[in-house]
Amino acid sequence: MNKKNKSNSKLGRSLIKDRFGNKKDRKMVSDNSMLHTTEIQDGYDWGRLNLQSVTEESSFQEFLSTAELAGTDFQAEKLNIKFVNPRSNVGLLTKEELNEAKDAHKKYKSALKIPRRPPWDAETTPDELDKNEKETFLEWRRSLAILQEEHGIVLTPYEKNLEFWRQLWRVVERSDVIVQIVDARNPLLFRCEDLESYVKEVSPNKMNLILVNKADFLSDTQRQVWGEYFNSNGVEVAFYSAHLASLDPSENEEEIITKLSLDDDTFKKPYPLLTREELIGLLRTIHTQTKVTPNVTTVGLVGYPNVGKSSTINSLLCDKKVSVSATPGKTKHFQTHYLDKDILLCDCPGLVMPSFVFSKAEMILNGILPIDQMRDHVPPTNLLTSLIPRHVIEDRYGIMIPKPLEGEDPNRDPTAEELLNAYAYNRGFMTANGQPDNSRAARYILKDYMNGKLLYCHAPPNINQKEYHTWIDRQNTKLENQVLPPRAARAVRPYHATTEDIDKQFFKSNSQGIHAKGIKGLPNAQKVGPSTNQPDEKPWKQHNKHKNKGKKEKLRRVYAHLDQH
Repeated sequence: MNKKNKSNSKLGRSLIKDRFGNKKDRKMVSDNSMLHTTEIQDGYDWGRLNLQSVTEESSFQEFLSTAELAGTDFQAEKLNIKFVNPRSNVGLLTKEELNEAKDAHKKYKSALKIPRRPPWDAETTPDELDKNEKETFLEWRRSLAILQEEHGIVLTPYEKNLEFWRQLWRVVERSDVIVQIVDARNPLLFRCEDLESYVKEVSPNKMNLILVNKADFLSDTQRQVWGEYFNSNGVEVAFYSAHLASLDPSENEEEIITKLSLDDDTFKKPYPLLTREELIGLLRTIHTQTKVTPNVTTVGLVGYPNVGKSSTINSLLCDKKVSVSATPGKTKHFQTHYLDKDILLCDCPGLVMPSFVFSKAEMILNGILPIDQMRDHVPPTNLLTSLIPRHVIEDRYGIMIPKPLEGEDPNRDPTAEELLNAYAYNRGFMTANGQPDNSRAARYILKDYMNGKLLYCHAPPNINQKEYHTWIDRQNTKLENQVLPPRAARAVRPYHATTEDIDKQFFKSNSQGIHAKGIKGLPNAQKVGPSTNQPDEKPWKQHNKHKNKGKKEKLRRVYAHLDQH
């Protein structure tokens, strides 16, 4: 076998370095200089950025990234280690804790901000601009850390990669209208009010628009309620469904007519569900001030991951120009697309902006954090069962969830274990040791919630939730009074000892017969000793001779033990 040619290996490495260069030089342009913007060169080679979203960091990773931004050195020290019981928090807050969290959100609402780009001009060098941006970004992260540590505020794991925020700054600067795309099922969770303030700080001529996507999940009354809410807060709002707009009318006419309610004059109402043409007309006429690019309305599209930004752009362009994925953060850098000669769309990467939340489970349930990467499926499943009634889940999946046991609240919500056991057993999702695969079952159910198959819509702050979102009655009446078979009940119900189980166990151990020394349970047994005239053979062995009673008893205990599990 020939030896490896070292000269060819060196030549290949040289060609790779010559073509791709070092990572440190990837932000440099061809003349080895760093300028200011894409057009006027602002210091970033946007087309070559290899961005990776950073929303969650361990304490150690966060410390390292903070030290890097500050440009400081550090030394490691041993710290006291605190062990936390993983079962102490199941993801649900009590009523008292929920009210306290709401009060804190109102009190510190003004402290919730997004990072601003520091001032710069043509004389600002690239190094100075980079240093100022890092210092401003570091100060912003410190303020949020203080908000969390000193006041106990729970925030979304906001984007910690500075490059993503640089993308947002550029989109805001070059756009005339900033469109925040929010999910119709929970609009306020995805709305960033400070972004609207920042847009006006950059230029008073810029406009803000809330585009409520997935609005086909809402009824006419629910759209009316949200339209009046945003209007009362002085914000322009429009309702849209990228899914319906992308359907072919000739092939899906019945579905479109049903959801858009074309037969009852939906489009004549104050807050209609816009078609593609109507939304384009709105974007063309909404901005009447001086434009950044003469005779062209530049529309910047901003929003959380998974709210449907890319789907909205594709529906407007009538073509798949932007890749679509259920994984948050698919778009890595902003992209521009001409919708018409006078409308330019500017797509910003999906940003998880700092927002008040009550738990991490809430972010998983709303698609802010990817379901496939979650480490604990119990809290989001518990949150889901607290929102969706028991009979709705049973009707959806055709399963029977175990009812509360003796001594428990008969009207309590199902636990995550009860729901996942029932779903996994029904679908055949079992682990290698024969137990229901709850982790796999949770991912299916949580994705159904995220896709709207299990629908729950949040009401505005001034509206009663029970009046806003009502539930239909049970459809599958056979499940209402049906009893689980014993085998299925043992498989799906978590083990809890009841009074009946205790009684059975107690009376089961009751035995009859006389106990004598050396003899257990032998009927009419007599004392055996050296003074008696009994033969040397042990009487209990002769009693069980040819009957294998001990072997049968052992097998009975083994199978009884397996049956209990």
